[in-house]
Amino acid sequence: MNVLEINSVSKSYSNHLALDDVSLAVPEGQIFGLLGPNGAGKTSLIRIINQITMPDKGALLFNGQPLNSNHISQIGYLPEERGLYKKMKVGEQALYLAQLKGLSEKEAKKALKIWFERFEITPWWNKKVEELSKGMAQKIQFITTVLHQPKLLIFDEPFSGFDPINATLIKDEILGLKAQGTSIIFSTHRMESVEELCDHIALIDQSKKILDGPINQIKEQYKQQIYKVDFASTDLTFLENLPQHLQLISKNKHQAEIQIVNESSASDLIRFLIDQSDIKGFEEKVPNINEIFIRTVKGNLA
Repeated sequence: MNVLEINSVSKSYSNHLALDDVSLAVPEGQIFGLLGPNGAGKTSLIRIINQITMPDKGALLFNGQPLNSNHISQIGYLPEERGLYKKMKVGEQALYLAQLKGLSEKEAKKALKIWFERFEITPWWNKKVEELSKGMAQKIQFITTVLHQPKLLIFDEPFSGFDPINATLIKDEILGLKAQGTSIIFSTHRMESVEELCDHIALIDQSKKILDGPINQIKEQYKQQIYKVDFASTDLTFLENLPQHLQLISKNKHQAEIQIVNESSASDLIRFLIDQSDIKGFEEKVPNINEIFIRTVKGNLA
C-alpha cells in the first residue's frame, strides 16, 4: 500500500515551470529518496505535500484519500532551512511546537523527557535557543518533527551541520522510525546516505521525473557488464590485446576492470581469463547511487 500518491502534479511560479506532470508513489513503511540537482523541483513538491502551496494541476492522495488539511497532523516536516525562536527557552519552545502538533501539555512533557534523555540534552531545557550550537538546535528540531509520531515524515537534508557522531545518531533514529512502520521521504544531496538508508528513489530534474523505482532494481538496470577481476600474478600484459568483445577499463598490479561490449556473457570472459592467468576473485561491478545520479542527469541534459 502507498501512504502517499502524487498524480500528474504540475506547478508554475510566474514564468518558471517548477513541476511538470510529476507522478510518484511513496510505499508505506519505506524510506523514499527524493533526489535531484538544485532547482530541479524537489522543494516545490515538498511544499505541495505539506499544503504550503497548492498544485496547478494534478492530485495527491494520503492513505487513499484526497490530501487535505486534516492530514497535516499526520505529517512531520523537517525543512533544510531550520527555524527556532532564538530568544525562547529550549523546553518552552519544544512544548509549544509539540502542542501545535496536537499533543496535550502532559503528553508533550512525557515524550520530550524521553527524547531529551535519549539525545543527552536534558541540561539544555532551560537554555535559550540562541545559546545552542547549530547541531544542538537541529537536534531540537528533529525531536519536535517526530514527537507526535506522524505517519509520514519528510526530512530535507537532515544531516546538515552534524558532526559524524551526531549524524550517525540521527541516521539510527531514522532507521528506528522506519522499523516502527513510519513512512519517510528523504531528500538529500549526500548520495552515500541514500545508499545506506533508502529502499526506493525518485530523481527529478528540470521539473520532470526522470527516474523512479526500488533502489536495488535501479542498480541492476544501470549495470554496464563491467567485471572486477583479481589475479594471482602481476604480469597482466595480456590485457593489452583483448579480443573485440572485451574492453579494458582500468588495471593495477593485481586487479583489472573489464567490460563486455557485445552479446558475450560473463562465462565467456571467465573462460578467456583462465586461459591467461590464475584468477583469485571475480565480481560484477554494480554502480552506486552517485554514479547513477550523475549519469542520469547528464543524460537528461543531452
